[in-house]
Amino acid sequence: MKRALPVLVLSIAGLIPVWRYAPSQETAPAADAPAPASTPVAGSDVVAGTTVDTDKGPVQVEVTFQGRTITAVRMLRQPGHPQTEAAVPRLIEETLQAQSADIDTVSGATVTSDGYKESLQAALDARGA
Repeated sequence: MKRALPVLVLSIAGLIPVWRYAPSQETAPAADAPAPASTPVAGSDVVAGTTVDTDKGPVQVEVTFQGRTITAVRMLRQPGHPQTEAAVPRLIEETLQAQSADIDTVSGATVTSDGYKESLQAALDARGA
């Protein structure tokens, strides 16, 4: 009986965060409208990947090539989630280092990472790289 009261109090204290949890509100993708066309550098080629529908929202990338080298990657569409916004710069950096779609998934943004890699691979395939 001596343990019953502390167990009850601690159980309730442990459940309070669960009861108070409110899932984030669905937000519209950050870039629903088409992105403005960028002016490519002479001799560069800009290729957009396919739009990949993920559980978090659509993902689409645009890749800029200088010859056979990937010089820039830009997100045309991405989910409006904090995890995605934090993951995108890392995904782009890894793409520029690897020069391929063979990059690591960002922890905490697995769904977006998978959509990014799929759209990136589609752009690479379309370019023939």
